[in-house]
Amino acid sequence: MPSSKEYLDFVLEQCSGFSARAMMGEYVLYYGDKVVGGIYDNRLLVKVTPSSAKILQNAPKELPYEGTKEMLLVEDIENRELLKTLLESMYEELPESKKKK
Repeated sequence: MPSSKEYLDFVLEQCSGFSARAMMGEYVLYYGDKVVGGIYDNRLLVKVTPSSAKILQNAPKELPYEGTKEMLLVEDIENRELLKTLLESMYEELPESKKKK
């Protein structure tokens, strides 16, 4: 089931700095110029980094879709302070985006 535009809009409202790109019915999420996770089946999932694992230590790990790495489910998406702290702490740990040729 593809994610809804309404859910995407809600997540984007919760934290400035998020941006999204539609991809096959789902959305890849960026913070600044780095991929931090995505919205899959109306679930906010973020990449596993040392900081995200520490901040979301009790979060379930879920697959965005078949054949991918597990990601952390952000259950408290209404907590803007949590999202801000999470994204800022993850940023330095994430790889640089690949530049298009």
